[in-house]
Amino acid sequence: MAKTQEITSPEINIIQKGTEITGNITCSGDIRIDGALNGTLVSQGKLVVGNSGVIEGEVKCKNADVSGNINAKIYVEELLQLKSTANIVGEINTKKLSIEPGANFSGTCNMGNGNNTQLNGAKKEAHQEVQLV
Repeated sequence: MAKTQEITSPEINIIQKGTEITGNITCSGDIRIDGALNGTLVSQGKLVVGNSGVIEGEVKCKNADVSGNINAKIYVEELLQLKSTANIVGEINTKKLSIEPGANFSGTCNMGNGNNTQLNGAKKEAHQEVQLV
């Protein structure tokens, strides 16, 4: 049986350390947050939150690797990976969850196939309002 390989989008959006955004972000590709976001993030690709990254609000994406801080409702369609430096406060909804030793999580977690509907509906709801602070 042949293995299938997921092809990710070549577009990568980066919010650098020192950048603070208040508002909503919608993107079709991958996104990396090393700065701060206060609002809603909807990505059809992969979200990476670096060690210095901070998100407050709501997150909806296909896959996520978190090393930074998130205080939000999190909807991940496939795999959420919490690295050893991750700090999560909130509600997690994902199909699969991986937690490294040292990661901190306080809140609730719902796992399974039924979580995909949250992301699919969210793609239509998110706005592209962005304010730089």
